[in-house]
Amino acid sequence: MAVSTMAGIPALKELNSDLKRRMEQAVAGFQANLGSIRTGRASVHMLDQVKVDYYGTPSPISQLAQVSAPEAQLILIAPWDPTVLKDIEKALRTSDFGFNPQSDGKVLRVPIPPMTEERRRDVVKHVNRILEEHRTAIRNVRRDGNDVLKKFAKEKQISADEEKRSLEEIQKMTDEEIRRIEELARKKEIEVMQV
Repeated sequence: MAVSTMAGIPALKELNSDLKRRMEQAVAGFQANLGSIRTGRASVHMLDQVKVDYYGTPSPISQLAQVSAPEAQLILIAPWDPTVLKDIEKALRTSDFGFNPQSDGKVLRVPIPPMTEERRRDVVKHVNRILEEHRTAIRNVRRDGNDVLKKFAKEKQISADEEKRSLEEIQKMTDEEIRRIEELARKKEIEVMQV
């Protein structure tokens, strides 16, 4: 991208960096969500979105246990505190991921069944739903930035030309970040649909 118009205007420098940071956070959140989506192969990141109530605090499983994928179709969970085993099992069963953990009293084995064609389509729909949520989040950041720009222009802190160029720059930034998450979603969709 060319030199930032907003970065050259003292009044907009902070706004520019704030918008970039917030949009990048939305993209990072999308990547984290994609990592937790089932593809048919076991991945420890599948459990990232599952929270366990640990002494009143919703905690990710990775903070309560060692999580590994020793086989392509199995996730192994070994809690550091054996008393939390039942809580982890309950959280996995009640999650909407369809996990069916098996406990031997010390570790949980979470078999990952091969995905059916119907399940693959459901996962792609889920990916698209998450994609739309994150597109909206990025657009909300754009809207916030545009509101600040209009306020600055109204208060005569920036000229009309600077406002116009800055609005265009925010739109380019928005389009770029949305393109990034759409590309990530496309790759995930291909990965999910592979048999």
